[in-house]
Order: sequence, then C-alpha cells, then structure tokens
Amino acid sequence: MSTSRRDPQDVDASLDWGRMSVMEAIGHVAVIGAGSMGSGIAQLAAAAGHEAHLVDVVDGAASAALARIASSLGQATDRGRISRDAAADALARVHVESRLEDLPECGLVIEAIREDLEVKRRLFAELAALQAPTTVLASNTSSLDIGAIASAVHDPERVIGLHFFNPPTVMRLVEIIHSDASARPVLDHVTSLMRAWGKTPVHCSSTPGFIVNRVARPFYGEAQRMLEAGVADAATLDACLREAGFRMGPLELTDFIGQDVNLAVGTSVWEQTGRDERYAPTALQQRLVADGHLGRKSGEGIYRYAGGAGPQDASPDEGRMAELVGGPITTDPVARTVAMLVNEALDLVHRGEASAADVDLAMTLGTNYPRGPIAWGREIGHDVIHAQLVELDAAFPGGRYRPSPALSATV
Repeated sequence: MSTSRRDPQDVDASLDWGRMSVMEAIGHVAVIGAGSMGSGIAQLAAAAGHEAHLVDVVDGAASAALARIASSLGQATDRGRISRDAAADALARVHVESRLEDLPECGLVIEAIREDLEVKRRLFAELAALQAPTTVLASNTSSLDIGAIASAVHDPERVIGLHFFNPPTVMRLVEIIHSDASARPVLDHVTSLMRAWGKTPVHCSSTPGFIVNRVARPFYGEAQRMLEAGVADAATLDACLREAGFRMGPLELTDFIGQDVNLAVGTSVWEQTGRDERYAPTALQQRLVADGHLGRKSGEGIYRYAGGAGPQDASPDEGRMAELVGGPITTDPVARTVAMLVNEALDLVHRGEASAADVDLAMTLGTNYPRGPIAWGREIGHDVIHAQLVELDAAFPGGRYRPSPALSATV
C-alpha cells in the first residue's frame, strides 16, 4: 500500500511530447477489457477523435462490446447529443482485437479488467514489453494500489490510475491516481487529455479506495450498522438520508450497485488499511452476499424487487423519522453519517493524499452528495463534529469512530 505524502516524482522518462497537442501526442488509445466500463471508455476515446482499440481475450466479448457502443451512440443521436455523422465516424474509429500483440503503438493503454492484483500485474508487464516506452499505461481499478501494479513494469513512472465512473460516457468525474514513481509529465499530460475528453479530473495518491471509494465507506456502513442494531427499518433509514439531500438512501444504493460489488470494494479498502475497524465489512452485508441476495440484479437484497420495478417494501415510518433526525447522535442516521463522512474526508486531506478542493469536487460529482464533506464540516463546525465522534466512540468503542487528527487539532 502506498502512503506517500510527496508529490509524484518530476522525472522525464523520455516522455517528451514536444509542441504537439495532447490529442496528437496520444494518438491511438487501447482499452483492455470489453465489459460495460471498457466499452464505455473506448466509446469516449473514439468520440473524442482517437482510433480506439478494444481488446478482450474472451471469444466474442469485444465484438459484443462493439454492438453495445453502436447502440449507445444510436441512443445519443436520438436524444440530440451527437449528430448521426459524428456517431458514425466515432463507431468507425472503434476497432476490436483479440490479442495484445495485434495492437498498434498507442499513446495510452487503459486496463479495465477484473479487480485481481496479480492478473493486472501480469497484464501490465506484458503491455510494457509490447508497447513503446512513451506509452502511458493506466489502470481503471477502483481500489487497488497503483504502486503494486506498477511494480511489474521496469519503467513504473509511466503507470498511473485512471478511474472512470459508470457509465463513463455520462459521468464527468475521473480520478487520476499516482504512485510514488509516477512521473509528473505523465500526470499533467493525462490531465489535459481528460479535459479534452470533456471530463473533470481530480488527483489522489494511491491510498486505498482513492477519494470516492474511501470517503464513501461510512455512507454505506453507518446505515447497515443501524439496520443491524434495529434502530429503524431500511426504508425509514433511507428516507432520512434522502430528506437530507442525498439522491438515494445508502441501503437502496447498495442494492443498486450490487451488494457483492459494494462488499468487494469495501473489503479491499479494509484489507489494504491493515483491517482498520473504520472500514470493517458488516455482518449484514456479508450474509446478504453469502445468501445470493445481491440487490436488484438478483431480485432481492436489502429490499425485494419484481419485474424490474423499484423496491417493494420501501414505505418509511414518518413518525420514526421525526424521532430519529435531530435526536441522539447514536440513532440519528443523518448526523451520524455526515459526521463520519466529514471525518473521513478530513483524514484524507490531513494525510496529504488529496486536496480539500478535489475531495469536495469528487464527492459531489462522483456520488452526487448534496455538499462536499469538507465544506459540510466547515458549515457544521469542527467542534460539533469532534464532539459527535467522541460520543459515538464512547458508545461503540473499537476505533471506528476515532476523530481524525485534523479535527482534534481544531478543537
């Protein structure tokens, strides 16, 4: 796990793009992995004007992705977001390959395969051997350490994280992640490229979960713990958070994401932080996954679903909502969740892993939170947040609710 507080190394690594525009310098773009994320990234690159090469070793996967891209571009033309000529041109720029050896020289290769560190390491070693030394190698991992991936490459200064959000054709946010070895010219170049693609980049060191998946852990975890403890039913807890301005409640959101997917990311963060109690998976979510109750995609999770409709058992108890919100911090789902979000965000900034501005931008764009947690903490007052966490820590000892040093220093 990388815990560097330094800026990325300002090394050259022969990555001198001269006076070319960033689009010209990058040229061809390859995406490895033809799932929904990979095909979306390939569509983005092609729509921006690159020759985009989509590679998947599974027979027929890349061709199926090409059909998805054609359908997505067709929907975009129907909605007036792109002209039919521009959509046709973009589709013509997408090429499918079955072998890495068939790729031309690319300025950027983005890996979007399954979250398995050793598989990614082997892939990056192969890419480094096949592509030119000036090719930027990027991982779309949502939580794995970029430094660990880059350690398989003899010139790790060209390896970065480039974490898109689903669907990548719609979501504006991109997290650009650096390891200790990542070269500043690479980061600057890719930052310019993402802006040229119409994206909003934020920067973070390779801390577990990066910005969004690290800071968001309490949003899911507090609701699950309160549900486990019988504080209120799921619909009531979710309704409290929606009333506070969150687009979806945390329990319905994990059903939407997939309980298995959400648990996997949370477990990755927990493992990479040395099993810090702050990120410990809940027994509730572990049971759901073990029982195959994965959310909407399986027909049952926290809620039950039928025929593609919304949750069937989602009527909140408004009387209970009125009792909870504004009550004791231990049973107030809004105050408890916000206090933990603020604490987590401040801790990230305190460790030097991201700027306050990038944290707030990432959480409002990447998760649609009503406010950035840093700004929210200033609004509430650090003294209030600190006192709430001290009370929670006393009620639930073990370290999950320990205040960040950044909070302690201000009270």
